[in-house]
Amino acid sequence: MRKYILKRLLLIPLTLFGIMALNFVFIQMAPGGPVEQMMMKLDGQTVTARFAGSSGEVKAAVKSDSKYQGAQGVREDLIQDLKKEFGFDKPLWQRFALMMKKYLVFDFGKSFYQDKKVTDLILEKMPVSISLGLFSTLFIYLISIPLGIKKAVKDGSRFDMVSSFGIVIGYAIPSFLFAIMLLMIFAGGRYLNWFPLRGLVSDYWSDLSWPMKILDYLWHMVLPVTAMVVGGFAGLTMLTKNSFLEEMKKNYVITARAKGLTEKRVLYGHIFRNAMLIIIAGFPATLVGLLFTGSVLIEVVFSLDGLGLLGYESVLNRDYPVIFGTLYMFALLGLVLNLVSDLTYHLVDPRIDFERRSK
Repeated sequence: MRKYILKRLLLIPLTLFGIMALNFVFIQMAPGGPVEQMMMKLDGQTVTARFAGSSGEVKAAVKSDSKYQGAQGVREDLIQDLKKEFGFDKPLWQRFALMMKKYLVFDFGKSFYQDKKVTDLILEKMPVSISLGLFSTLFIYLISIPLGIKKAVKDGSRFDMVSSFGIVIGYAIPSFLFAIMLLMIFAGGRYLNWFPLRGLVSDYWSDLSWPMKILDYLWHMVLPVTAMVVGGFAGLTMLTKNSFLEEMKKNYVITARAKGLTEKRVLYGHIFRNAMLIIIAGFPATLVGLLFTGSVLIEVVFSLDGLGLLGYESVLNRDYPVIFGTLYMFALLGLVLNLVSDLTYHLVDPRIDFERRSK
């Protein structure tokens, strides 16, 4: 197993390089880059622009024949200053090489528009995303796995049909719509005012004692986490049920029952280990999705400034340092979690030997 782990660790840099190279090319091909967006802001106006490292003040007031859309009314020398400031005065391959060289030491540069280091932005937004992702993943698994097992054991019963109705609702209602419903009912809408409307903590949080700070933080987490759990538990519940139903039909289960083992011993001593493999395999994707992508709309609804919202806004604004910095971190975390998933496979069922299979 050590050789397999070493091999996977050596493949992470190569895979990460491929992911970054493909996305770098595709994003550069997308219209409306940083220079073009700045040109459109300056179009037809007399402006004074200051850029760090540029020649100083540049006034734009005359027409220019530029390849950038929206550059009409902006002088060519200003365009060149903008290209130099944003790093577009170098060839594509050279920009990518310089970027990856810096990324090796986790130097992601500065945001084009927020005048902050990308690392500082990520660390600033991280608590929100980690809070939503970890709490949501924890409750989704705590609810879905026992519920899926019980549905499999009682397949076709009244409990199975009633719980399936709740699962259908979970499938049908998007998490952001359920979030709005929660706000209307429990956050000072038409009915109750039990929970805060926005934010991760209260405005007076710094003045509270440590126990009260924890309670205030958890109080703010209730509604957004509930919305994400409702939107995510349905799929995992059905996956768990179907996985257990499939294992229950296999010969080794029939043999175990024929030996006189109790249903509880058969379920948790034999079926559980095999049925959980497919659920464990999906854990990294579930965690990464909830941490960085699945919470975007939830962050918007509850005014939570996290990584999902940061990534979404950076794509809209073509803030390349933020786009590639967050992509690098997400991809690296995803690759590491995939390795962790394989190791968990082996811990759950030692018969699975990835090193032997890879030969």
